[in-house]
Amino acid sequence: MRRIIDGWVTHPATQQICAALTADGAQALFVGGCVRNALLGASVADIDITTDARPERVMQLAEAAGIKAVPTGIEHGTVTLVQDGIPHEVTTFRRDVETDGRRAVVAFADTIEEDAARRDFTMNALYARPDGTVLDPLNGLPDLEARRVRFIGEAQDRIREDYLRSLRYFRFHAWYGDEEAGFDADALAAIAENLDGLSTLSRERVGAELLKLLGAPDPAPSVAAMRSTGVLAQLLPGADDRALAPLIAIEAEAGAEIDPIRRLAAITDPEAAATLRLSRAQMQRLTRMREDATGSSGAAELGYRHGVEDGLDGLLLRGAFFEQPWQPDLSEQLTHGAEVEFPIAAQDLIPDYTGPALGAKLAELETKWIASDFTLTRDELLKSGA
Repeated sequence: MRRIIDGWVTHPATQQICAALTADGAQALFVGGCVRNALLGASVADIDITTDARPERVMQLAEAAGIKAVPTGIEHGTVTLVQDGIPHEVTTFRRDVETDGRRAVVAFADTIEEDAARRDFTMNALYARPDGTVLDPLNGLPDLEARRVRFIGEAQDRIREDYLRSLRYFRFHAWYGDEEAGFDADALAAIAENLDGLSTLSRERVGAELLKLLGAPDPAPSVAAMRSTGVLAQLLPGADDRALAPLIAIEAEAGAEIDPIRRLAAITDPEAAATLRLSRAQMQRLTRMREDATGSSGAAELGYRHGVEDGLDGLLLRGAFFEQPWQPDLSEQLTHGAEVEFPIAAQDLIPDYTGPALGAKLAELETKWIASDFTLTRDELLKSGA
């Protein structure tokens, strides 16, 4: 019998919550990502617990134990229990009553088999008792150990329950799948047969899922599979992922942190990206990256205009588009450009120039200064502009 021995399982706050839930005989089982990641040796960010106790009973049990209870989604069976500042999302066993490809009507259930059957992938239908003992009602443990992302039951049925699962499949494969083993043929076939359903999804959900996928260490194989099944074109018409793998390689060469927006900029333009309902700041970054990548400004100028981190985005993207390896001296140029300061101020040109003419003259002198690799002095610039 497999057991989870991660520290979060035995944390006093977590054990107190489990003890409160089981005080009158109810079950309390860890489920989903926390179990999956613990078994894979990956970090655990959120602790999800499922129980056969109904939400109102969960609230009562928490109150009796002096644990803070927040009805974050009580209509769907979810209560967040907070102990020692640590949130634990507790959800009553559920089963699907009706689905339309976007959302499900659910009813409370009494067994983990019913609860497991409504989940997406076998590796996400793993449970663990408070002592860490793993429960595997759908035989998902062999899939997890093989890093095989497989739909529960018939792939087509799971997809038609929620079409976002097509995109989630690629995301989970990027994060947890075995690249050498490749993709599940049945899953790809079912995804390709249900492309029309993707158009029913909210663009916010699609955008959020895409960014999670692109945040994986190497999402290029998953994105390539999205292209081959028709998913990429359905979500982002005109998208081209040819620069993604080169970008990931250049990021590693440059020691750059993973950035989903940068990677999104590698596969699509601002017009298509805007349909994903990204934030204003994200769209501004993506647009600037694309402009810098296709522009003629050198590394030092990008550093001067945007700073080291933002200037780096454009250079990495440019290298990916043109399949150019990273050159170490580019970092030095970026840093140099970010540290220099334009020696001319507006008051240096007044009263000879005012209004629009003043702005134009400042821009002209700045261009000369940049072209000189920032070497022209204030006096030299003023003389050149006289």
